Amino acid sequence: MNNNQISIVFKSFFVILAVLFSSFAIAQQNYTIDQRDNFWDRVQLGGGLGLGIGSGYTDISVMPSAIYNVNEIVAVGVGLQFGYLSSKNYYESFVYGGSLIGLVNPIPEIQLSAELEQVRVDTRYESNVNRPGFSDNYWNTALYLGAGYRTGSVTIGARYDVLYNPDKSLYGSGFMPFVRVYF
Repeated sequence: MNNNQISIVFKSFFVILAVLFSSFAIAQQNYTIDQRDNFWDRVQLGGGLGLGIGSGYTDISVMPSAIYNVNEIVAVGVGLQFGYLSSKNYYESFVYGGSLIGLVNPIPEIQLSAELEQVRVDTRYESNVNRPGFSDNYWNTALYLGAGYRTGSVTIGARYDVLYNPDKSLYGSGFMPFVRVYF
């Protein structure tokens, strides 16, 4: 990814965050913030865990995240991602990185999200009779825009990577369903 593409990604992310933050300024309802709340009263922790095991296949992922509730409508946060993927006699891959998260709840049941994810992918392909072993290491950038239905601390929805490139992206599709949980 060259400097111009990185610049476009960051500009897009900040424009999206500006739009998300400005939405609470023009909302029809007034929300009050209790100034007595300290920082940690507004922080929620959550994330995701993944485990897939099959015949010669292993996929393990841990994705912790934390958000800060600016008010009842807007939250911002950060996330980490760690993953291990292995296919017996074919390859072994490690994924690690982080993300910036913006969430907007225009009404309590609907959650809109923007997430800028940057991960490092380190893959080692095993050698066999037909091909020598080699490795592939690269950074993958994704900008997900999503929407979901929220009930309590759980949100179920879908997101799309607007930077998705089938030749370079980490995942097989730009579209991803999600379950998001924060406590």
